[in-house]
Amino acid sequence: MEYDPQELEERWRERWAETGRYEADPSEADEDPTFITVPYPYPSGGMHIGHARTYTVPDVYARYRRQQGDNVLFPIAWHVTGTPIIGAVERLKKGEEKQLSVLRDTYDVPEETLTDLETPMGFARYFIEEHYKRGMKSLGLSVDWRREFTTNDERYSKFITWQYETLRDRNLLEKGLHPVKYCTNEEQPVTTHDLLEGEEAEFQEYTLVRFGRGDTVVPMATLRPETVRGVTNAYVNPDGDYVYADVDGEEWFVSAAAAEKLRLQAHDVEVREEAAGAELVGERVTNPVTGDEVLVLPADFVDPENATGVVMSVPAHSPDDYVALQEAKADDARMEEYGIDPADVEAIEPIPILTVEGYDEIPAQSAVEEAGVTSSDDPALEKATKDLYNKEFHAGRMNDDYDEFAGELVEDIRTRFRDTHRDGGAFGTMQEFSEHVVCRCGGDVVVAEQDTWFLRYNDEDWKAKAHEVVSEMDAVPENTRGEYDHTIDWLNEWPCIRNYGLGTRLPWDEDFVIEPLSDSTVYMAYYTIAHRLQDVPVEELDREFFDTLFYGADAVDDAPERAVDLREEWDYWYPVDYRFSANDLISNHLTFYLFHHAELFDRPNWPQGIVIMGMGLLEGEKMSSSKGHVVLPGAAIDDYGADTVRFFLLNSAEPWQDYDWRDDQVESVRTQLERFWNRADEIIESDAPEERPELAQEDRWLLSKLQATVREVTEAMESSETRSASQAAFYNFEEQLRWYRRRTDTDRPAARWTLREVLETRLRLLAPFVPFMTNELHERLTGTPAEDAPWPEPDASAESAAAEASESQIERLTEDILGIQQSLANADEDVPEADPDRIVVTVAADWKREVFAAVAEEGADQGAVMSTVMQNPDLRERGNEVNDLVGELVEFARSRDDGEVAALADLEEYETYEAATEFLSREFDADVEIRLEGDEAEATKQAIPFRPAVELEVE
Repeated sequence: MEYDPQELEERWRERWAETGRYEADPSEADEDPTFITVPYPYPSGGMHIGHARTYTVPDVYARYRRQQGDNVLFPIAWHVTGTPIIGAVERLKKGEEKQLSVLRDTYDVPEETLTDLETPMGFARYFIEEHYKRGMKSLGLSVDWRREFTTNDERYSKFITWQYETLRDRNLLEKGLHPVKYCTNEEQPVTTHDLLEGEEAEFQEYTLVRFGRGDTVVPMATLRPETVRGVTNAYVNPDGDYVYADVDGEEWFVSAAAAEKLRLQAHDVEVREEAAGAELVGERVTNPVTGDEVLVLPADFVDPENATGVVMSVPAHSPDDYVALQEAKADDARMEEYGIDPADVEAIEPIPILTVEGYDEIPAQSAVEEAGVTSSDDPALEKATKDLYNKEFHAGRMNDDYDEFAGELVEDIRTRFRDTHRDGGAFGTMQEFSEHVVCRCGGDVVVAEQDTWFLRYNDEDWKAKAHEVVSEMDAVPENTRGEYDHTIDWLNEWPCIRNYGLGTRLPWDEDFVIEPLSDSTVYMAYYTIAHRLQDVPVEELDREFFDTLFYGADAVDDAPERAVDLREEWDYWYPVDYRFSANDLISNHLTFYLFHHAELFDRPNWPQGIVIMGMGLLEGEKMSSSKGHVVLPGAAIDDYGADTVRFFLLNSAEPWQDYDWRDDQVESVRTQLERFWNRADEIIESDAPEERPELAQEDRWLLSKLQATVREVTEAMESSETRSASQAAFYNFEEQLRWYRRRTDTDRPAARWTLREVLETRLRLLAPFVPFMTNELHERLTGTPAEDAPWPEPDASAESAAAEASESQIERLTEDILGIQQSLANADEDVPEADPDRIVVTVAADWKREVFAAVAEEGADQGAVMSTVMQNPDLRERGNEVNDLVGELVEFARSRDDGEVAALADLEEYETYEAATEFLSREFDADVEIRLEGDEAEATKQAIPFRPAVELEVE
C-alpha cells in the first residue's frame, strides 16, 4: 500500500472529528484525570511553524498519557485582550504597506477578504479559524474543541470579574502612582506583550543634576550622581528641539521630548516657549554642588529624545567624555561657528574625583590610551567605557573633596550621596528605559507615572505562597526552578489596567480594561467548565456563582445549584498537571500564574508542573512574520505531511532547547517515514505465524532490545524528553533492525513473527509522535488504532542478557574484521589479504577466562582482582602476563555496566562464534574457522576474552 500522507491524514482528521475522539468528560472508570495546558494563542497574525511546535509538544504528552490509561483534557482558547489586534486593524485600514504585505504575502489573506478584517473581532476570527484552528487540526492536535472561548466573551469576563473582585477584597490590588510603560501613540500603558521592540528594556532611575542658568534650571540626567564634582562642561544638540517650560512652578530648559516625559511622570508641566538647542550653546551653567560655572558645547551625539537632552561631561572618569573633549578642542572652526572662544575650550581639563587601582590619576585617559582609541567612532570606546565604569563602581574610592564620603567605595556611597543632595534640592529624579522601546502600533513607548490599579506582587505573604508553589511543583528542566524563585523575589507592583482595548472592564471602574497578562493567570480553571457555562445565563455568573464553583457550597449563604453541579467537573480536572510554555514567559506570565493560583486556590489545586520550551529558528535565523521569514504549517503539511512536520519538530531538539527548521532535514524525515511505512506494510502483508514459534538467538536478541527500548522511551516521556523518546523508538531501534536484517534470514517464520511483534510495539511507542501513520498501520495489523492500544510495558520474559551478550560479541567481531580489511585496503601497496579466502578467529585461552571471571566478581578494582587471581597457583606462575591482562580487562569492564559484565562472564565465547560461522562466512564471502588459543592455536595470537585474534588468509 503506497504511502500518501495527505489522503491518509485527512481520513483520520475526519474520523476524529466525527467521533469526538478527544472530547474529555469526567469518568467513573478506573482512570486518572490528566489536565494539560499551553498558552492560548494571540491571533493578531497567522500561525507559523514555531507556533506549531509550541502546541505539538503538549499534544505528544497528552497522547502518551491517554495510552497510559489516563482520562486527558487538552483544551485551547483564544487570547484577544489588549490592543495589538486593534493596532493591526488600524494599520490595515490606513493601508499601511508593511501591514498589507504581511497579510497578503506572508499569511496569504485573499484580497477580497481584507475588508472582513477591518474590525478587531473580524481580524481575530479570521486568524483563529483560517490559521490557528485549521493548522492545529491539520497537525492532528488532540484538543477538546468544545471548550474554546475568546477572552472578551461575556461569560469569560464574568469569570475575570470574580477574580479581580476577590483579589481586591483580599487587599492584593491597590491604587496609586506607579511607573509604567506608556505608548505615546495609544496614550495608554502597555506591557511586554504589546511591544514590537525593546521587550527586554528595564526601568532606569536617572538622577537629575539641577544645573542653573540664572533663574532657569537646566537639568542633566546621570546614572552616576557621585561624579558631579568632576563635571567640566556640558553638551547640547544645537539642532535639537528644546523648550522653556514651567515645571512644578520653575522655569526649565529641556528637550521637547523631555517636557512630555516629565509631564507623564507626574510633574506639572506647561511649555512656555520653543527653542533650538543652539540657544544654550556657549552659555555657562552653574553646578549645584560645587558652584562652578561650566561651558555648554555643541554636540551632534546628544540625543534630544533621551532623558533631558542636555548632558554633563566628566572627562576624568568617562572615556566617552574624554574623547569628546579632545575632539572639541581640535575643532576650532566649529567652536567659532557658535561664538565660542577655542581658548576657553582648550582650558577645560579633566577633574579627577576618585582613585581606582590599575589606572592613572585621570582614569578615562588611561582607559582610552590603553585601548588605542583615537576617535568617538572607534568600536573599542564602548568597551573601554563599560570596563572603567564597572571597575570604578566596585573599586573606586572617593577623593578628599567628598567630605564624609571621602575614602569610601563608590558602590557603598552612591545611593547615600544621591539622597543627600536630593534632599538638599540639588538633585531630582527622572525615569528612562535602558533601550529604545516601540509599541506594536508603531508608537514610541516611554516611562510614565500613572495613578493606576496594580497587583501587589511585592506583598511578602503572597510572595511566600508563590515560593511554596515553586518548591512543590515539577520544574522541567529542573534548572529552571531557580528562575521562578528569582522572578518572585524581584517582582513588585504590576499595573493591571489599560485605558482601552479588548477584554474585561475593571468591575468597579469601567473606564479601564484589565490588561492581557493580568487576565490570563487562572484561565485554566475556566476550561474545566467552559462548554457547560454556555447553558448558564450571563446574569447568573456572579460572585456567589464562582465562589461556589471554586470553594464549595459552604462558601456562600445560598449556593446556586448550577454552580454546585459544575463544581464536580472543576474538582475532577483540577489541578493543572502540566503547563507547557515558553522560557521567556517565566519572567512574567508563568510567575503570575503561580502567584494567582497560590492565592485563589487551595494547595491541592496548585500547579503540578511546568515544562519550558525553547525558540524556533528558520534556516539558522530568527523567525519574523513582519519580514516574511516564516513557514506556515499548512504549506509545510501540504509539502511533507503532518506526521513529518510533527516528527521533525519533536525530534530535532528537546522541548526546552531551541530548534532550527531546515527544509533539507525535513525532507530527510519525510523519506525516513516513508521507508518505515513501506517496511511496515511488508510485515503486515507477510504470512507470519499466529503462535510464537521456536526463536533463534537473533530473534531473542531483538525482542530483548525491544524491552530496553520500551523502558528508555517511557522514562523519557515521563520527563517530557520528546527528542530522547522519539530518537530511541525510531532512529536508535532502526539500528537494531539494520543489524537484525543483516544477521538473519527474515523469511523464516520465527523472523516474520518477531518482526510483527516488534512492529506492533513500536507503533504504540510512536503513536504520540506520528499519530496518523501509526493509527493506520496498527489498525491494519491488529484491528485497533495505535492510540487506542495501551502503552507498551517491558516484558521481563522477553529479556535475555545472554542473547544480548552473544549478539553484541558477534557484532563486535564483525566490526573488527571489517576494520582489519579496511586497514589492509588502505595500505600503500596491494595486500591480497584485504579480500581473504579464509578468516581464522582465535578465542582466548581458558586461563584468560578465569582472569575475566575474577574481574566480573571483584568489579573494576585492579588491586582486588590481582589479589584474587594470585591465589591461583597456575595464574601466579604467569607473573607479568597476568598482570598485563588484568589491566586490560579492568579497563574493558569499566566501560560496561555490571549487568553486561556479568552476562559476558557466563558467555561461552567459543560456542558463540562457532554458531555464527555461517553468518560470518556469508558476510565476508570466506571460510571462517574458530580456534581456541592453546592446544589448537599458537599462544602468539594474543587473544583476550571477548577480543579474539583475527587472521585473514588467502589461498
